[in-house]
Order: sequence, then structure tokens, then C-alpha cells
Amino acid sequence: MLPAAAVRDFQLTRVPAEFLDDPYPWYAALREHDPLHALEGGGVFVSRYEDAIAVYRAPQASSDKKAEFHPKLGASPLYEHHTTSLVFNDPPLHTRVRRIIKGAVNQKAIARMEANVARLVDTLLEEMAQKREVDFIDDFAAQIPIEVIGNLLDIPHADRSPLRGWSVAILSGLEPKLSPAMFDAGNRAVTEFIDFLKVLVAARRRKPGDYETDVLTRLIQGEQDGESLSEKELYHQCIFLLNAGHETTTNLIGNGLWALLGNPADLERLRADPALVPAAIEEMLRYDGPIQLNNRRLTAPLALSGQTLPEGTLITLGIGAANRDPAQFPEPERFDVGRKPNRHLAFGQGDHVCVGMNVARMEGRIALARLIARFKKIELAGTPERDRRVRFRGFRKLPLRLS
Repeated sequence: MLPAAAVRDFQLTRVPAEFLDDPYPWYAALREHDPLHALEGGGVFVSRYEDAIAVYRAPQASSDKKAEFHPKLGASPLYEHHTTSLVFNDPPLHTRVRRIIKGAVNQKAIARMEANVARLVDTLLEEMAQKREVDFIDDFAAQIPIEVIGNLLDIPHADRSPLRGWSVAILSGLEPKLSPAMFDAGNRAVTEFIDFLKVLVAARRRKPGDYETDVLTRLIQGEQDGESLSEKELYHQCIFLLNAGHETTTNLIGNGLWALLGNPADLERLRADPALVPAAIEEMLRYDGPIQLNNRRLTAPLALSGQTLPEGTLITLGIGAANRDPAQFPEPERFDVGRKPNRHLAFGQGDHVCVGMNVARMEGRIALARLIARFKKIELAGTPERDRRVRFRGFRKLPLRLS
């Protein structure tokens, strides 16, 4: 653990370079020495599990981001998107949109998806086998969620190539410190994606898809009782679906394999007992989760760790920090594919728990189980390159040699 002095001036807007490679020593020091750490602008960083749970469950912890995002994003396309999408809204919009989407990603729907995901994964594995040396992110981890979300929205295969770039650019707009280049790229991505969706939505209005399986048709037609979204709401929920599905799954698969490579005994344990794969996925989400931060704004005072935070306080939830809290997880720095119980916070808690979490779990389970069954030897073929963002944790590149 780092000493208290190392985190006294810690700010998410200017983290040390080493933090981006391994944030967990900083998280441990914050949990121990300053669990409600003051952030610039009057916010606080929460690093303990029990505090994070309390915030997630507090009715006065709002997900509405208008007050928080306007000073940073202004009246921009990024601001419109991030204050209209499901994840950054409270009821009634959140309740209405969540109900529409949830029906398309329930357990029955996920069971229908599995065969297609397995075929996709097998195709990607065969293509990687032909290359022997691959970039695991570009050639595998990022391909799976793009296809799954593309299928959910029934986007023509020929039109899917820009989706990943749009997703990365739009989500980068959520970083604690936003550069002018990131701001411009994010706004351009929102504008281009909406133009793309206008054509797609017009075609789907003329020829609706299957309400049970086509999420875009569900969003257009609304709930069965007739409640529907405005045009603006419709576009931004589609963007949200791509972003949430892409980032979570790509990083889960990449970080998960990296954890296995760093813990060869656990990799062999998983090979010997494939029934452990679901538990292993949960441990990957806990140990090195794809999303490290979340945010709330208090609409009334809230007591945490012996302090009372006033109304209006902006709270940054350290998901990655809470998921390694020794008060909740025995030996939290140890990766254990059989860990149970494992009540991690990778998908949040409460009313805003991730609506697509079981889709991500299914993708991760199929991808990693079939990968380690297909290749008996998986080793680095170059230097991995970590994503340099604070909120999202994953790899830009992960060069591998497979045999």
C-alpha cells in the first residue's frame, strides 16, 4: 500500500502515469487513509465497499447528470447524448426506457443469442489460428460485442465498421479530464451516429422487425401499452446500447485473459474444470473490472463513513476500489477463479444496475471458455498497451501468440 502522503493530493484529473497501468495501490491507500477523498470542485471520491453500496441504494443519490456535465460539455452533442441516455437519468425516463430494453435482453432472449455468439466466437478463433500472432483486442475481444449489439439493433453487417470508433470517442467524453481533441472527436461521433440512425430508423419504421428480438423495433414502437420515446430519446438510447455493450464486454474479455495469463495456476484450473467459467467471469469483473468509476449527485444530505455529505455533493464511486475492499473480499488482491461469494459492484447496484449485464456475462463466458479450449498455449507476442483512460480499464493492444 502507498503511504497516506501519496494520496493526499490525489485527483482524477491529473493521475500519475503509473496509476493508468495499475490504479489499485492508490485505491488501497485511499480506502485506508481517506475513504471520502475530496475532489476538485467540491466532490468526493468513495473507495470503500459499504459506502459505495450505500450510495447506490440511496434514493437521494441522483443519476441525472445535467448539473454535472453542463460546465464541462456545454450545449454540445456530447452533452445532449450523455444527459438523455438511460444510464444518466432518473425516473420517469429511466424507468420507461429500462422497461422497454429489458424485455429484449431477458434470460429467454439471451438463450436465443447463445448459438449465434458461439458461432461468431468459433469463426474468430479459427481466423486467429490461421494467423498465429494476433492483437487479441482488435481480432477478438472488440469484435464480439459489436456483432452482438449490431444484431440486437439489426444493423446491416456492411454498415458496422464505424461503430467501435464512435463508441470509444463518445465514451471518452466521460473522462474526468477532457482534452480538446477528445471533446471534438466525441461530438463528431455523436453527430455522425445520429445521422446514421436517422436512416436506420426510417427504414425500420417502414418495415418493422420482430418485436421480441429487434431492440430498435421495440424502442420505436414503445411499450405494448402505447408509451413511446421521442425521436431524440430514441437516437440516444440506441447510442447508449452500443456504448454500454461494447466497452464492458471488450474490457471484460481483455482484462480477463490478462488475469489468467498472470495466474497460470488459475488458467490450468479452469482448463481442468470448465464448470468454473461462470465463477471465473465474476472474479474477472471484480479483480480488474472494465468500468472503474461511476457518479451520483445528492439531492439531499447523506451520511457516509461518519460524515454527512450535503445536498448537491457530486460523488465519484470508485468501483475498482470497492471491489478490492478487504472488509468485503478476503485476500482481495488474489485472483481466484473459484471465489464465492463474490458480490462485486462491476455492474452497479439498485435501480440502475446494468440492464445488459447478463448479455456481457454470456459473451465473456462463451468467448473465454472456447478460447482456452481451442488454444493450449497462449503467450505474449509483444508489449501490451493499456488504454490511457481513467474511467474505463482495458487494453488498446494485447499481442498474443497462439498454438
